Amino acid sequence: MASTEAPAPRPPAESQDLAGLEAGLDALDSVQIKRTPFTQVLLHKVLPPVLAVLLVVAVWKVLVLAGVTDDYKLPDPSAVWDSLTELWVQGTLLDIIWTSVSRGLLGFLAALAIGTPLGLLVARVRFVRAALGPILSGLQSLPSVAWVPAAVIWLGITDSAMYAVILLGAVPSIANGLVSGIDHVPPLYLRAGRTMGATGARGAWHILLPAALPGYIAGLKQGWAFSWRSLMAAELIASSPDLGLGLGQFLENARTDSDMPGVLLGIILILFVGIAIDLIVFSPLERRVLRVRGLAAAGGR
Repeated sequence: MASTEAPAPRPPAESQDLAGLEAGLDALDSVQIKRTPFTQVLLHKVLPPVLAVLLVVAVWKVLVLAGVTDDYKLPDPSAVWDSLTELWVQGTLLDIIWTSVSRGLLGFLAALAIGTPLGLLVARVRFVRAALGPILSGLQSLPSVAWVPAAVIWLGITDSAMYAVILLGAVPSIANGLVSGIDHVPPLYLRAGRTMGATGARGAWHILLPAALPGYIAGLKQGWAFSWRSLMAAELIASSPDLGLGLGQFLENARTDSDMPGVLLGIILILFVGIAIDLIVFSPLERRVLRVRGLAAAGGR
């Protein structure tokens, strides 16, 4: 005779857990990514840094008017602006910036091509990790400027020396970023990939790299920062007319001429380029990856 007993009721805690899980899944299904209004972008993204720059200029102007130091040490902001407009009128401003930016980007791409497979090897091959892991960490902490004298002796004051300094500064950061990202990939992903036949290079391309993207992109951002800093150090120390006039050499020329407005202009341009590349390339890429993975809201950082 069939039993007519009702199923045993679930414990209250289990029922609450299931209800919470269902509510969470329903919330994920109902998430809609909306484009941030332009006015909100201006208010939250553009206005704060503009106000910060205006505040710095205002404090700078107050210090000049108060006469806290000699004019040749702290020139008026208008003198720096005059130096900028002079370069623009001469038609050399964009050439100076592009000389350094093109070197920096090309060196970064070369570092990317070397650092990515190196990071994969270090992350996945235990012997390579034991041998090269500490060396990469040590190289990452070594100031890039320390490589400039050796690069000049090895390669002369040439573009090759500049690129060598960039590679030695950026490759460890990119490789370590990828290693960190791979270390945080759940083992379940790798087992699922092997079950579907994604092994070797195919598994690295379709499983490891996509799963490690957040850490990898963080390594790329740091790699670009190291590339830019390394290049500026190389241009400052190994300046030569044969290399063309980049931002580092422009800064060194201004120092040689005791041109303090030119020195401050060079510092501002170097800072501007570094921030602009991050805002145009890396920050949108990072936001996109985090948004796709549900780690950041559509109007997130």
